Amino acid sequence: MTRESMYRLGTSTVVEPLVNRWAAWAHLVPPVASSLHLQHYQLNLLQSYLDDPKFHVQACRDRKLRSGPFVDIPLERAPEVAALLASTRTQMADNLELATSLMEFHKLLVKEATGHSLEPYYQQLPQSLQGYVELIYDYYNRPIVRVFESLLYESKYYHSELQSLRLFQHTNDDARPFIMSTPRLPAQGQVDWEIPFESSQLDEFFKLDGAARPLGLIRELLGLPAGREKELLPLLTREPPPPRAEWNEPTVRVRYIGHACVLVEWKGVAILTDPYIGAVPADGGLERFTYEDLPERIDYVLITHNHHDHFCLETLLRLRRRIGCLVVPTSSGVFYGDMSLKLLAQKVGFKNVVELEPLGSIPLPGGEIVAIPFLGEHADLPHSKTAFVIRAGSEQILFGADSDCLDRRMYEHVRRILGPVQTIFLGMECVGAPLSWSAGAFLPAKPERSQDQSRRYKGCDSSRALEILEALEAERIFIYAMGMEPWLEHLLGLGYTDDSVQILESNKLLINTRERGFAVTERLYGKREIHFSEFPAGQTPAPRRPSTPTEEQVPMAATGRESREELEGEFIFD
Repeated sequence: MTRESMYRLGTSTVVEPLVNRWAAWAHLVPPVASSLHLQHYQLNLLQSYLDDPKFHVQACRDRKLRSGPFVDIPLERAPEVAALLASTRTQMADNLELATSLMEFHKLLVKEATGHSLEPYYQQLPQSLQGYVELIYDYYNRPIVRVFESLLYESKYYHSELQSLRLFQHTNDDARPFIMSTPRLPAQGQVDWEIPFESSQLDEFFKLDGAARPLGLIRELLGLPAGREKELLPLLTREPPPPRAEWNEPTVRVRYIGHACVLVEWKGVAILTDPYIGAVPADGGLERFTYEDLPERIDYVLITHNHHDHFCLETLLRLRRRIGCLVVPTSSGVFYGDMSLKLLAQKVGFKNVVELEPLGSIPLPGGEIVAIPFLGEHADLPHSKTAFVIRAGSEQILFGADSDCLDRRMYEHVRRILGPVQTIFLGMECVGAPLSWSAGAFLPAKPERSQDQSRRYKGCDSSRALEILEALEAERIFIYAMGMEPWLEHLLGLGYTDDSVQILESNKLLINTRERGFAVTERLYGKREIHFSEFPAGQTPAPRRPSTPTEEQVPMAATGRESREELEGEFIFD
């Protein structure tokens, strides 16, 4: 009897989550956020494409416009885009009504409510909002419509039936269209799996990252009819996975996986920050860590903020079965654009999700994870975010993501409470996109251009980064989260050049810190393994308050981005 061949997922296989054929990111899951994004961005974008598909296709060939509002679909497939637009308007009619009602009613309150009781306005609520909102004032008597996200997830406005996964072979790092602007139409060579994200079948399927299974079983798991096994073969491999480099040493090992994704291992505990794992291009590309290189169990995943390159559903869903605890910043629960990452994660199948307030902590063997405030990056919007300090023995490591030093005193307070933070991982995307780039759908009116350009999603330049280092008495600086890796192109499309402001500013910081005698100054790129045993012993952190255990346990130039901004507003706003 012939033994059946066994297969597992190949390192070039991408499993991309979709919502109604769009690549899934955080704004497409919560009912209110997704409804607003649909009405004010997706529908306008599809209609713009249908009005002039040639213009869109040409714009997508310009690298400076890669992350702009342009649909990268060939002209001959325009009828399919028209069909998607028509079906969306029909299927999502209730959500479009919800979005319209929310915006119009909020505008009514802003116009009429003057600080007197809001009780009479409950009688004027549109039917789509009844039972789902609370009407409140801020301390300056400005009215706010607060939505109950948890109730809306259990309503007709949440569409898990439109969720699916798209499996395809990643040929090269330039092949994937920008995540926000191009719907993923069915295509030859890809497998579509219609399944809600919360399904436990995903966890069973993603065991294939390490364990081989018979081809027939894989086909059945994907719900494919008999005879379609051959479609799966390009996505699979019969090669055994390489042995994992387990780390059980008493010292800290850090693996830079790309962008803001860093693996910290210490005394048998594995911690992963802002995970995004790039598939290996079938045509070859920059060497990178893969899913095979990660531990079978990841004790903690730390999410700094709710941007699509930090809270990445593609990677999070694939790792879900391995993750012990997902740690997220606390949402205010007041503003509809400040969606709860805890609720979102639970709705897509995560069982153990912990929110941390600033200075909230999780104990580790001989250390802890501590959340600290995160300033900047959010265009002055009140959206949740946190940075993390990991203490491993006497070593403290800050993962600051896109933090901006808007107030040095805050970091001085952190130093006083936690002690010196010897090692800093800090992003330096110091130009950033304008306010409307990702939040435009939440705004009741198109902002003035000067406002839009003034309020940006950006981190530190060299002088502000140096202030953080000085305030925390740092000894080592690793610049990361720059979006430089080629596998980030479809997420960010930055396309730096040597003359880009971000590159020049990070170069300046490297020079300044070397001149000041920092032990390590490095801008990370690609993959890197760092052993803290190679460094001189750091200072012992000063005593601090007791831990509070949880109950649950080099490449877009600045001018290119400005060019894109000239065009995008027309697509975001009515």
